[in-house]
Parts: sequence; structure tokens; C-alpha cells
Amino acid sequence: MDTTGKTTVRPARKADVAVLGKYGAMLVALHHQWDRDRFIPAAKSTPASYSHWLESQIPRPEIVVLVAERAGAVIGYTYAGLEGYDYMDLRGPAGVIYDLFVDPDRRKEGVGRMLLLATIEELKMRGAPQVLLSTAHKNEAAQSLFSSCGFRPTMIEMTLNIPPADRT
Repeated sequence: MDTTGKTTVRPARKADVAVLGKYGAMLVALHHQWDRDRFIPAAKSTPASYSHWLESQIPRPEIVVLVAERAGAVIGYTYAGLEGYDYMDLRGPAGVIYDLFVDPDRRKEGVGRMLLLATIEELKMRGAPQVLLSTAHKNEAAQSLFSSCGFRPTMIEMTLNIPPADRT
């Protein structure tokens, strides 16, 4: 166990999924807090459901799940994948970063950047010709990180909520 405080990034293991489920639930709750009409709320079952989902993803060859670890504790993770042509998104093959989350007590320490750069490198090594991600409109800290690593805005998602009375 590392007691020096040095952060390392490594592939996720089955033993990590419980904490990843907790972090996934925190990610869901954070997005819901930013926009309750767009993002689903976290429920009591979310940590277990998220853990189960990520556990099913780890062995898939097109999936990348990395964790940041310090002093033997997982303090953040990324979840990404290689995708082929996507005509809905009007793009060719790409690496797509689905999640990047750092423990709130470990933010502003460079952990997110380490995870992001390691994930980009892993996707590049697996043949991704480009890397895409989405970020919540209100997540300015993440947008700043992504921009500083060379990402540029290319799409804007817009949402229209249909009131229940108007649905057919």
C-alpha cells in the first residue's frame, strides 16, 4: 500500500466497483442538482446499480475504466469506450469518455487531469482517431480542464421538457 500520498492511475478491478458505484451515484446526484428537469435523480439503489453496470463493463475489450489511487484508496475514475461510426452524432470512429469523477475531497489536486490524460492515452493506444466527451452545461470546472487539455466545443445539447398533460 502506498503511504507517500503519490497518486497513480491504473485499470479498474472488480474489487474497485463498490467505491465506483458510490462515485457514480455522486455523479448522478451532482448532475441532477445542476438540472433537475434534464438529469435523473440518484436513488438508494444507484450505488449498487452503478457498481453492477461498471463491473459488467470492465472486461469488455472496447471499454476503458481507470481509477486514480492514493495511499491504497480509489479517489477517482474514468469510464470510456471505443465506438464506431455514429450517424446520429454525424461522426466517425472515436474514443468517447462517458464519466470522469474525482472524490470531492481530492479535487483541485490534479487528479482529474491525470485521469483524463491517462484515458486519452489508453484510447489513443487502442486506435481512437479522436476523443469526444460531453459535459454538463453548468460544469465550468470540467470544461476548463477539458479545454486546457485540447478539447474544443463542437455540439450543444438543448432540452425541451414536455409537460405530462401535453404528452400523447
